[in-house]
Amino acid sequence: MTTATPNLPAAGAEPELGGQGEIHLVQLYPRDMNIYGDWGNTLTLKRRLERRGYSVRITDYNPGDSFPGDGDIFVGGGGQDSGQFRVMEDLQRVKPLLLELVQDGAPMLAICGLYQLFGHRFRTIGGETLTGVGIFDLETVGGPERLIGNIVTESPRHGKVIGYENHSGLTHLGAGQEPFGSVISGAGNDGQDGTEGAVTREVIGTYLHGSLLPKNPAVADHLIATAVRRRYAHETLEPLNDLLAEKAREVAASRPR
Repeated sequence: MTTATPNLPAAGAEPELGGQGEIHLVQLYPRDMNIYGDWGNTLTLKRRLERRGYSVRITDYNPGDSFPGDGDIFVGGGGQDSGQFRVMEDLQRVKPLLLELVQDGAPMLAICGLYQLFGHRFRTIGGETLTGVGIFDLETVGGPERLIGNIVTESPRHGKVIGYENHSGLTHLGAGQEPFGSVISGAGNDGQDGTEGAVTREVIGTYLHGSLLPKNPAVADHLIATAVRRRYAHETLEPLNDLLAEKAREVAASRPR
C-alpha cells in the first residue's frame, strides 16, 4: 500500500512560469560583495519563486548604477574591507531610497560585510571607520581573530537556522535592536552575548554564509511571501517539497564547529 506524502506537489505539477506575475530580485553590489558564494541565495529565491509560477527579473546593482527602486527583494553578500570601502560612498548616495524601502516593508537580506554596513559604522582593526546607513542599530569593530566555523541559531521567526560564519568583525547591537536569532552553537555577532544578526521590519542582517537560503527554506520563503504580499497582496504560498533541504540541514547541524 502506497501512502501519499501530504502537502507536496506531484512531480511535474509546477504551475506555468509567469502565471502568478513577476518578482524583481535585486542583487546589491555583487561585484564587490559576493566573495563567499552568496550568489546561492539569489539562485534559491529565483528557483523557489519559479516553482510557484512567478517569473523572476534579476538586476545587479553596483556603485554608480541607477538604483532599481522598483525591486521586490534586495539581497547582498559579504566582501573584504576593501570591497566595503568601495561601496560605502554609494550606499550613502542611495541611503534615502533604502530607508524609504525599509519603511515600506520591502524584504532585504544583508550578509556579513553588507550587514555591517547596514548598521551605523564599522571600525576596522586598522582604525579606519566605514560609515553605514543605520538600518540596524548596531556598530561593528574589527577583532584580532576571525570567527570561523559552522553555526546553529534559533530564530523566533524561522526556527532553527543553520549556516557557516567567517568574520573578524565584532558586532554590538543597540539596546532595542532585535537580533536575527540566538546562538545554539558557534560565535554569532561578537562571540560573547549569544546573539546573531539583526532584524528591522522586513530586513534581515546576518553573518551566516553557506549559502544561507538553500539550507534554510523557511527564511527564503519569508522573504518571498513578504515580497508577494507587498506586490500582489497574495497572503499565502504553496508549500514545496523540501525533503532534500531538510536532509542537508540535518547533515550541516551535525557537523563539528
